Amino acid sequence: MRRYWLVFSQAVTVLLAAYFVVATLQPDWLGRVGTVTHSTGVSLIEAPPAPAGTAPPGSFRQAAQRASAAVVSINTSKAANPNSNDPWFRFFFGERGGAPQAGLGSGVIISAEGYILTNNHVVEGADEIEVVLNDSRSTRAKVIGTDPETDLAILRITLDRLPVITLGSSDSLQVGDQVLAIGNPFGVGQTVTSGIVSALGRNQLGINTFENFIQTDAAINPGNSGGALVDVNGQLMGINTAIYSRSGGSMGIGFAIPVSTAKLVLEGIVKEGVVRRGWIGVEPADLSPELMETFGVKARRGVLITGVLQNGPAAQAGIRPGDVIMEVAGSQIGNVSELLTSVAALRPGQPTPFRLQRRDDAVELNVTPGLRPKPQMPR
Repeated sequence: MRRYWLVFSQAVTVLLAAYFVVATLQPDWLGRVGTVTHSTGVSLIEAPPAPAGTAPPGSFRQAAQRASAAVVSINTSKAANPNSNDPWFRFFFGERGGAPQAGLGSGVIISAEGYILTNNHVVEGADEIEVVLNDSRSTRAKVIGTDPETDLAILRITLDRLPVITLGSSDSLQVGDQVLAIGNPFGVGQTVTSGIVSALGRNQLGINTFENFIQTDAAINPGNSGGALVDVNGQLMGINTAIYSRSGGSMGIGFAIPVSTAKLVLEGIVKEGVVRRGWIGVEPADLSPELMETFGVKARRGVLITGVLQNGPAAQAGIRPGDVIMEVAGSQIGNVSELLTSVAALRPGQPTPFRLQRRDDAVELNVTPGLRPKPQMPR
């Protein structure tokens, strides 16, 4: 037994000695990092090259490559005010409007037919819109329609072999999911930043009429507006729209419009030229102790109706001031923003069940929403 043990020990010793010799003199034979002496006489430690096309662990390379080709830069221009040379115009407005104005933003190609999603504020008031693709091709774009209430716009270009992004399901996003923001910040060129979903359903921010934002800490800066927020598979989750900032740059609080909202706007604009939204004609208010005491409200959640438009859809269905709307089409309502969004999503002319609280009584009514009036443009 002792003899076998001595043979084994000698064999292991010889193998270890051979290993150290090879590791020192020819480390590449072992397929591992080693010392390489260059022609300069300097010994450097170099890693072996990674196989072509292999992404390192944790890399978002594939997601960025899938989505980036479909993200475009948008350059807008607005002609100078024709009255800029008028002395009275200069007296009241100074030099403003005396030169053409340029704008910058981003967009996302969502269809091989050339449809592009972007923000309304990117193209609003523009006389000319130029779209620059990631492959350096450029062309003029036409505005198919806009929806100021969600700050979305649909453009169209006519080019062949357009890259198209894959639409994901923004409803499946959860807080903590990793996302990428792709756009053209400050005009430096296409840029990819990473972060996570910080919050969902952000509203009451005063940015849009209808707000249901995805909040992210992926860096979003001026010029990113209209660009893509994608998941780790490169699928479109939202359209980057706004940031909270005291400096003008990213502070880790950015907002994107969910792709589910964008699809509804796209469908309405492409099919009918306008987004048709439901409307019931009420004055809603969030519940507060003062209002609850004034109207004798017993409900602890929902939205209080303080006024009803005469002969409007709500009045015709039997809704009264003092009622508390608790559910719309089976969805619970917690604040005015949720009520506005839920009613707007209803199809005009289609009866919809509403659940109310009227003092001590639960009331169920069918309300037939009308067509939401167009917002009044400021003069």
